[in-house]
Amino acid sequence: MAKRMTTISILVSVAGILSVTAQAETPVERGHYLVEGVLTCGNCHSPRGPGGVIDSTKLYSGGPQTWDEPTFTVRGANITPDAASGIGKWSDDDIKKALSEGIRPSGGPLAPIMPYGFYKIFTTGDLEAIVAYLRSVPAVSNAVQPPIYKAALHVDTPPGADKPMTEADLRDPVRHGFYLVTVAHCMECHTPRVNDRLDFANLGKGGQTFRGPWGETMSRNITSHPEKGIGAWSDDDIKRAITQGIRKDGSHLKPPMGFAWYARMTDADLGDIVAYLRTVPARE
Repeated sequence: MAKRMTTISILVSVAGILSVTAQAETPVERGHYLVEGVLTCGNCHSPRGPGGVIDSTKLYSGGPQTWDEPTFTVRGANITPDAASGIGKWSDDDIKKALSEGIRPSGGPLAPIMPYGFYKIFTTGDLEAIVAYLRSVPAVSNAVQPPIYKAALHVDTPPGADKPMTEADLRDPVRHGFYLVTVAHCMECHTPRVNDRLDFANLGKGGQTFRGPWGETMSRNITSHPEKGIGAWSDDDIKRAITQGIRKDGSHLKPPMGFAWYARMTDADLGDIVAYLRTVPARE
């Protein structure tokens, strides 16, 4: 009887392993989740139609906005596999280097409006997944104006995000939340700038101004401060703000925060993001 039970236990264990394996994400699926649910790449790299709505027929073929900054003038590039106007001729390593180091295949730089300073934290697996997904999207022919560089570029990297995170780190909810917040480059917008540099001593304090079809928006304080920040918000309040753009008091937030993209994140990932945000020192 004991032998029979052992055999049954083994079979159940094997079946469980096979089930988990069958349900495991493929690299393309993982890349799709990251690019469209966490990184919000389409926010800057996709054309928009009337009312600022993303043109889904030309996804990732180049953004509508031009950034004219003191050190550069650039527009969101075509990152589809189109050989002539996109990244179709780039190797996998070329794409990874652009993402994590901000270097083009030619050796030239990418403007740091593409937050590669935040992408240094990517795990090897996630970088490969992003490449796999970008290879899978439809190629769209759309030539985007080339960048203009006016002065030396400065790249900001958040403290603790200067090297790839380990898989062991990702098993801790707070560390995983830090990873997600970093690759989602939340603090790129929610940290004040001083002389065109992010003031990480005031991480999460907000205060940057953004102008677009929505009018003018100022990034809010997302530190743990109970009054100026989100310290008094419930977990559900924070998740709703991220995915629906609705504040604790029921009022609506404005773009450019990509609520619709973030709504694709799993509840588990959102929970880890909240766990990390609870640890951000209060600033007012």
